[in-house]
Amino acid sequence: MLDATFACPDVTTFCRLDGLGLVVTGQRLEPDRAILACQVVDADPGDRWCRRCGCEGVVRDSVVRRLAHEPFGWRPTTLMVTVRRYRCATCRRVWRQDTSAAAEPKAKLTRAAVRWALEALVLQHLTIARVAEGLAVAWDTANDAVLAEGRRVLIGDLARFDGVSTIGVDEHVVRHEALLFRMEVRDLHRLVVVATG
Repeated sequence: MLDATFACPDVTTFCRLDGLGLVVTGQRLEPDRAILACQVVDADPGDRWCRRCGCEGVVRDSVVRRLAHEPFGWRPTTLMVTVRRYRCATCRRVWRQDTSAAAEPKAKLTRAAVRWALEALVLQHLTIARVAEGLAVAWDTANDAVLAEGRRVLIGDLARFDGVSTIGVDEHVVRHEALLFRMEVRDLHRLVVVATG
């Protein structure tokens, strides 16, 4: 008999995809990456209805959306999400299932991957190159996602300095092929970085 504190093994829950509206249907583990086949959970019945004329659509076909997800054990994880496409029988409009819970429209990273990338940069002090390597995406893709999420979560939060009584400014030189300077403003009371430059 299994211990009552254990649940049945579930890749969807382990990879934190249930919060993104996805369910794992298959997996392929390679030496340098993990690929998970996923489907969108049919939680929104509104996906089936045409937003132009209001008629019910029929399933036309499906497409695969590739999304980089947070790595597990430093192995990049790619999601191959099967997304249904619908066609309206009346006005012939074609649309896809809503995947906005998993990722922004046209994004290459899941919401969890963007959060992981921001935490890796701010808390673990990884470089954008290392973050991009961990996600198996281009440097520009990782940088754009981190900047957008940083603006939304950190810079856009007007209350981020509330309760700050003491700050520390640290500037240090990182020497590789060129002199690079990085400055951090830290809240010494809560021990968090509140700004970098």
